[in-house]
Amino acid sequence: MKSLLFLVLISVCWAEPHPGNSSLEHERIVHIQENGPRLLVVAEQAKIFSHRGGNVTLPCKFYHEHTSAAGSGTHKIRVKWTKLTYDYLKEVDVFVAMGHHRKSYGSYQGRVSLRESSENDASLVITNIMLEDYGRYKCEVIEGLEDDTAVVTLNLEGVVFPYSPRLGRYNLNFHEAQRACVEQDSVIASFDQLYDAWRSGLDWCNAGWLSDGSVQYPITKPREPCGGKNTVPGVRNYGFWDKDKSRYDVFCFTSNFNGRFYYLIHPTKLTYDEAVQACLKDGSQIAKVGQIFAAWKLLGYDRCDAGWLADGSVRYPISRPRKRCSPSEAAVRFVGFPDKKHKLYGVYCFRAYN
Repeated sequence: MKSLLFLVLISVCWAEPHPGNSSLEHERIVHIQENGPRLLVVAEQAKIFSHRGGNVTLPCKFYHEHTSAAGSGTHKIRVKWTKLTYDYLKEVDVFVAMGHHRKSYGSYQGRVSLRESSENDASLVITNIMLEDYGRYKCEVIEGLEDDTAVVTLNLEGVVFPYSPRLGRYNLNFHEAQRACVEQDSVIASFDQLYDAWRSGLDWCNAGWLSDGSVQYPITKPREPCGGKNTVPGVRNYGFWDKDKSRYDVFCFTSNFNGRFYYLIHPTKLTYDEAVQACLKDGSQIAKVGQIFAAWKLLGYDRCDAGWLADGSVRYPISRPRKRCSPSEAAVRFVGFPDKKHKLYGVYCFRAYN
């Protein structure tokens, strides 16, 4: 009996507040409900595939573990979608909904909404997908003191290609690399995109920036100048470098396009300026590097004629290797950056659809 009384006294002393501590202005009581309705958020698919210009639904539903209803009815449901970044302390706001209130953010404005096919459906609909939409998204559902999250990855069908400017190899800092990709109708590639490209056979010995700030390169055929011939194939990692001072090439990613890519049939070969004007006269613009890679990889475009592109380079796409036209492999062949005023070539044009 004495032992029981002693334990009760200890419990009472432990529960009492400390009046001498002036920093504790309010006492906080937390109620733990072990058998109550616990909120669960579930993504039916962890990965969703789409393409630029398409529409997609990122799945997300919420339940209570101990009830069949979607919500308890006591609190309003708040749904928040964010995009995760490589910096785990930062997230990009995408969409928030609570009751009748809806708000979208940044480049997602006017392109996102909730599907709401049922009262527990928090799935996010994204229309007119952009290259920048690629990545991981977090669905967070909050009801009162309860909340839970699920993560969905949006993958885009596309192609990764290495890029260096007219200045030559290793001349881009990270910010210049980002701009270079955008100028060529693409975005800087992620590690996952480069890894998938390596698995599909991409082999490139020059190191390039990736979207997380790392510098890497894919090797399928080990050889002496590229890490050594006795090393195993893989994506080689140089690590993270100073984004302002360090200079490398870049790996860009592009997807399909809403337009027509074509080689312009012209009676004569052209200088660069003449090529630009010829495309304009035909109702188009001179094509970008990302567009020739997308046409080659995604549409199987094949042409043995070298032609000017917007960055001043000359290339041609081969999908069916043959004699005198990339006999060993399918590839976008790079001729170089010829003298714009004196060298004569054909031209590749691009006409966007409205």
